Amino acid sequence: MVSLRILRAGPGTTIQDQGRRGYLRFGVSESGPMDWIGHARANILAGNAPGVAALEIGIGGIELQAEGGPVWIGHAGAPFDLARNGTALPSCGRTRLQEGDRLTVKTAAQGSWFYLSPAGGIVASPVLGSLATNLRTGLGPPPVTAGTVLSLGSPAQELTTELICPIDAPADLPRTVRVVPGPQDDYFSTRELARFFAETYRVSAQGDRMGYRLEGPPLRHARGFNIVSDAIALGAIQVPGDGTPIVLMADHQPTGGYPKLGHVIRADIGRLAQCRPGTDVRFAPTSVRAARVELLAALDYLKAMLDRAERREADLSSERLLSVNLVSGVYE
Repeated sequence: MVSLRILRAGPGTTIQDQGRRGYLRFGVSESGPMDWIGHARANILAGNAPGVAALEIGIGGIELQAEGGPVWIGHAGAPFDLARNGTALPSCGRTRLQEGDRLTVKTAAQGSWFYLSPAGGIVASPVLGSLATNLRTGLGPPPVTAGTVLSLGSPAQELTTELICPIDAPADLPRTVRVVPGPQDDYFSTRELARFFAETYRVSAQGDRMGYRLEGPPLRHARGFNIVSDAIALGAIQVPGDGTPIVLMADHQPTGGYPKLGHVIRADIGRLAQCRPGTDVRFAPTSVRAARVELLAALDYLKAMLDRAERREADLSSERLLSVNLVSGVYE
């Protein structure tokens, strides 16, 4: 069977599919990718469905080797440095690994999360219908470490060309992170909410896949900071008693008892996830309707992504070259 052998992996390298949907009411977090657009791009480039399980790689990077035959890999996310057998590759694209080839991913100046999606997907035993790994609860496949061997499925389609993609998805654009206010924005005065949207915050080093703490002016509660615990959704901005906002991310808890002043919109959550500790970020209020428009725009981008990719032949053997017409015409 074709597989990928992990030679080196930084801490926090995990397998993530679209998430463990439908179990929040039973106290089980969804998990899934931190940057869902980067994850979907890697899958689409590999010829997989957008939610298929892929490798999520943090700033520790990874090195792996193809075994048992050739492997096509879609790669996207932060602009990390990639190399195949020491030769640099574009950070976003599709690459073919021959048996024995090594692929190395190293962190660069920006971004926190990178995705590798092998064509055919990763074969593993699902937990509650998902291959998403939650390190806090231990649900899903174990963390990916040196020595892990990942079995791969059969590609859904025949791939013949490598791809290079521009890094200009909606989640990559340098914009303020947009927030839909509520449901407990009334626990803050109008002045305090305006101050939150006017100030610049900094992503704290006290953060992980569960949540990103923001450093900046503390927010004062107008009606106390304890509420009856209710459901937590991805992107919720929870404000505990010390007034420090926390944006809840992929491994967020199912319920919480602090007021939530708003939610980061789905189209922007990946960009926030890619912010490293020390990154300045600003927020802007928006509406549910506008958030939906931005989400549809992101989905449309993913649908059209392959049309914008630059193609290059992966097989330049003499047999392949002799099988195609390399002469456009003859001139006297």
